[in-house]
Amino acid sequence: MLSRLLKAFRASEPDPLPDPDAELALGALLVRVAKSDRAYLVEEIGLIDRILARLFDRNPIEAAKIRATCERLHAAAPETDVFAALIRDTMGLEDRLSVLEAVWQVVLADGQEKEIELRIVDNIRKALGLTPAESAAVRDAAMKG
Repeated sequence: MLSRLLKAFRASEPDPLPDPDAELALGALLVRVAKSDRAYLVEEIGLIDRILARLFDRNPIEAAKIRATCERLHAAAPETDVFAALIRDTMGLEDRLSVLEAVWQVVLADGQEKEIELRIVDNIRKALGLTPAESAAVRDAAMKG
């Protein structure tokens, strides 16, 4: 009887993670940046949802579900450059600039730019094949946006 009771309270096996596409890769990068300072704020979560909804034409509920999947991907996922390389290989320059602007929006969401976040942004920039000047330009756009 005790074993049945314990079995009832144990979590079932989680659903397997999907293979990341550009949308999931971006979401996982945004989650990674938001969590990098060990303070995953409600403002950052909401911003990630809005970014995913805007860039991939999702409603708020779909965007939140995608972000939840991205959180799981982030936890079990490869290095940052693997996600960014997937985006680089499947998106054109304008879309990659939009991705980096979204990353900057998440970094700037809490009003602080922490060193660890800046290192991740620079790794993402490099993996996306973008220049420091392009990163600075999209950072400025993110600050205004």
